[in-house]
This record gives sequence, C-alpha cells and structure tokens, in this order.
Amino acid sequence: MKHHHNHHRNNSHTAIKNIKVALALNLGFTVLEVAGGIFTNSVAIISNALHDLGDSLSLGLAWYFQKISNKKGDESYSFGYKRFSLLGAVINSLVLVIGSVFVLNETIPRLFKPETANVKGMFFLAIFGVMVNGAAVFRLKKGNSINEKIVSLHLLEDVFGWGAILIGSVVMIFVNLPILDPVLSVLITLYVLFNVFKNLKISIRIFLQAVPGNTNIELIKKKILNLPGITDVHDIHIWTLDGEYNILSIHLVIKEAVNLPLIKTIKEQVRSLLKGLKIHHITIETELESEECDLRECRA
Repeated sequence: MKHHHNHHRNNSHTAIKNIKVALALNLGFTVLEVAGGIFTNSVAIISNALHDLGDSLSLGLAWYFQKISNKKGDESYSFGYKRFSLLGAVINSLVLVIGSVFVLNETIPRLFKPETANVKGMFFLAIFGVMVNGAAVFRLKKGNSINEKIVSLHLLEDVFGWGAILIGSVVMIFVNLPILDPVLSVLITLYVLFNVFKNLKISIRIFLQAVPGNTNIELIKKKILNLPGITDVHDIHIWTLDGEYNILSIHLVIKEAVNLPLIKTIKEQVRSLLKGLKIHHITIETELESEECDLRECRA
C-alpha cells in the first residue's frame, strides 16, 4: 500500500513538472506571437495567439488543479476539490469567447479590404510555432495523468493551427493573395469557438448534475436485478464531479428471508459490479419488500 502511495505521489510530482514546463513554453511563445502578429500585420497569427493564450490559461489551471487534485474533502467541500477544474474550464471558455469576438471584429473588415502581411515573417514564426507547441505536446505525452492528456490535446490543436499558417504563408510567398491571411484567421477563430462551445456544453451538463454520457441507467438496473436476493431497484441518482469521477446513490429492495450477513454480501456484489462500470463513489440503501419507502414515487 505504501509502495502504491509513493508511486502515485511520484506520478503526481512528474505531472506537475511536465505541465509547468509546457506552461512556460506556451506562455512565453504567446507573448512572442502577439508581438509577431503585430510586426507581420497578420490577423491569422493574432488569432492563433488568442488560442495559445487560452491554452496558457488552461495549462495554468491544470498545473494548479494537479497540485490540489489529491486534496481530500473537508468541512467546506465534503466531496473534495475535483469540481474546481470545471470552474477553471468555464473561466477559460469565457476568455476565449471574448477574445474570439474581438478577433472576428478586427478580421472580418479585412475580408473586404485585405491588407498585405509580412509573409516571410509569418513563415518563420509558423515554423517556430510548430516546434514550440510540438515540444510542449511531446513533454505532456510522456505523462499519465488525465490533466496532462487533456491539455496535450489542446496543444496539439495549436500545432495544427500553426501548420495551417505555415501552409498559408508558403502559398502567399508564391501567389499575391493577401485575403488568405484573414480567411485563415476566421477559420482558426471559428474552430476555437466550436471547441469552446462543445466544452461549455459538457461543463454545464456536469454542473447541472446530468447523468454522465457514458452511463446507462437501464443497463445498471438490469445488471443489479440479475444478482440474487434483490427484487427491485429504485431512486437511482448518478452524476459526476468533474467528468471523470462518477457518483451513485441507490435503493435496493431485498427479499424478506435475507439475513444481515447476506445483505452485506449483496452490497459487496453491487459495489463490485458498479466499480466495473466506472462508478467510483457509491451509496447503497437497502429495504425489505414489506417496507414503505419515502421515495416510493421514484420506484422503477
């Protein structure tokens, strides 16, 4: 048990270090991007800088939440601090929406009146962008934590964004097509907004305690009713703290002839079954068939 605890602590320390390095790379390059976008007069680069700013915020929040992820529940937050990551996701999403509106406001007029960008500057900055974001992705790919994997996906999007700018700059080196820069900017910004709204939808569902998307209540009922000694199941509530840590409370109706040791066995069987369905925190209440439940209206 001690070995497992030390292994988990070492993994957590490694994750914090990996995210910290990726944060330093991403934040430093974001500052360079803003300056480069202004210097090259490229709204596509400024759009990508916005995306990188959002990812820097994600990395900062991921680094902070990785540090407190092992903190247990207390008198203020009995379930622990996992749900704070959702708050970070919402804040990050709002920052990206506001920034995207600003970028579109600046970019759309250029579609009708394109301005010449410093194409060679765009080209070299794009190469640097692919390298820096690629290094950050590689660093996080080596980790095992969910935080690292999720953030690495965000940074992989940045690599694709810089790849698009690199291709666009190469085209504009050979063809005088200044409208390509604002077109790339709009496409990158719309792509960012698409992912923002997708993540916001997930976050709001979690805040509203919706049933996790990968959970089937009817399947859970069916599997539990197949266990011996259980005649009915009702008042099932399933929700998730952060999209990963799932919680369930349930009422089991037990046969009259069942004794206390057998009730304990039934509970253990149900817990084992639910753990296999990726439900981590389980509360079980048992009733005999002759008992009246206050939550009778919830009975399936």
